[in-house]
Amino acid sequence: MPGSSLVEVAAAVLIRPDGHFLLASRPAGKPYAGYWEFPGGKIETGESPLQALSRELNEELGITIRKATPWLTRTFSYPHATVRLHFYRVTHWQGEPTPREQQQFAWQTADNITVSPLLPANAPILRSLALSGLCHYTHG
Repeated sequence: MPGSSLVEVAAAVLIRPDGHFLLASRPAGKPYAGYWEFPGGKIETGESPLQALSRELNEELGITIRKATPWLTRTFSYPHATVRLHFYRVTHWQGEPTPREQQQFAWQTADNITVSPLLPANAPILRSLALSGLCHYTHG
């Protein structure tokens, strides 16, 4: 959107040991209400992306991050705002995710997404998740 400022956002790809990851629906009253996304939210002034993610996951899902690794960063322009999404792979957390903002959530796999519609910015992230299961890295 011309003239709009960039909104910094932290997002979590919560991954269970079985490879399923969590998607959440956007609550009523927010842009794109009912669309599915990775949990997270805006980075407040003075916060690092990881601090924002920790706060957001506690507020939204009632969990505490134990292990999060920076993964991908993506900038996307929506009609209402341009966002820079800082994605973290979260593989260990304390607590059981509980919807605290009347949102729905579902555990998904990259090869079998059963929820829709998805926020447009997430398509490349889902493709990367599908590839991450196919790639093996070695140090040589």
